[in-house]
Amino acid sequence: MQNEHILPKRKKLRLKNYDYTLSGAYFITICTHQKQILFDTSVVGNDLCVVPSNIPQNQILEKWLFELENKFDVAVDQYVIMPDHIHFILFISDTERHAGRSLPKILQWYKTMTTNEYIALVKADILKPFDKKLWQKSYYEHIIRDEEDYLTRAKYILNNPLKLQL
Repeated sequence: MQNEHILPKRKKLRLKNYDYTLSGAYFITICTHQKQILFDTSVVGNDLCVVPSNIPQNQILEKWLFELENKFDVAVDQYVIMPDHIHFILFISDTERHAGRSLPKILQWYKTMTTNEYIALVKADILKPFDKKLWQKSYYEHIIRDEEDYLTRAKYILNNPLKLQL
């Protein structure tokens, strides 16, 4: 009966021995804690060249995507905001090695900044509160290996809102 309290081991999501500071393209999914429905399905963006959302909670996510580019000298390509998660493609370039610019650090910063702003809007009675945490502890990442892989991920992002409607 002692084994009842042993928690299952978490599956490791990161590639063993992969250097996440390397230049490359990454497909990212970040989910809300316990799949809370906190956002509205938002316009799919391409190179962040879309009309910004007028939904406050979505504006937070879009704003900090723009800021990722400024802070870390990366590029956000395709993205979509869904009710309980966000998908985007992130390019880390080799132009200049940026100190502290690893994929985990970039995503940790994004989650922190979006959480802080979301909390401020909850305190201002603009947004509904979330339960305990805004984001899940981890995130899903896929290293994009070639153009075909990129096109598959970009198509997935484009079609994600359609899947929700079905």
